[in-house]
Amino acid sequence: MPRTLGLIGSGMIGSAVARLAVAAGLEVVLSNSRGPETLAGLVADLGGRARAAAPAEAARAADLVVAAVPFSAYDRLPAEALAGKTVLDTANYYPERDGHLPELDAGELTSSALLQRHLAGARVVKAFNTITPHQIVSLARPAGAADRSALPVAGDDAGAKAEATRLLDVLGFDAVDIGALADSWRSEPDTPVYVRPYLGEVPAMSVEEFLRWTFETPGVAVPAADVRKLVEIAVRRPAGEARLPNDDLAG
Repeated sequence: MPRTLGLIGSGMIGSAVARLAVAAGLEVVLSNSRGPETLAGLVADLGGRARAAAPAEAARAADLVVAAVPFSAYDRLPAEALAGKTVLDTANYYPERDGHLPELDAGELTSSALLQRHLAGARVVKAFNTITPHQIVSLARPAGAADRSALPVAGDDAGAKAEATRLLDVLGFDAVDIGALADSWRSEPDTPVYVRPYLGEVPAMSVEEFLRWTFETPGVAVPAADVRKLVEIAVRRPAGEARLPNDDLAG
């Protein structure tokens, strides 16, 4: 198991993962694009196991890294510092937010495969991209709990997926291996496993209203067997058609 978890991106997803990691006894190195000083409040809230650093320092200090940045920032991740690391990719591609990328729109690559190309020396695993920030915390459960949820993971390196699976287990989730990075479209926006199962019935509302609403609902447990079924029935749609919530849910 990693002793130190690096976070590149400390927004809602990164902060949620950091909270679970600290609670599980891991050391956490937080970073963002604005500088360590902007993370003083979060570090103080997380306690003595957390500290802030620049992204490259967080990458080098960590046994395992979670990249929790918007997809549009994927090419600003520090490739040299991440060489040799397992990197969990939480991002989702939304063209209306991120701008259209022909390779993704045409289905030639998945967003995680594009990230892997940028991080050629790292081992990328798609994870934490199908669940909203509050539910990362509210749905975490100890191993063996009857209401434990599972999250899909995808990657090209079996050892890296095993690392990701162990981390998810420590943080409170089972993992369902859905294949290589080329198969990670099965957990992308607009697929059956994406966000909705972990929330239950979602009322119609704006993006801003949706995000507020997710912080007020505890979420719905989604066991591994259900995740497998949802992944199996996925049908690939053009990535260029993915829309933000509640046109279709955030990532």
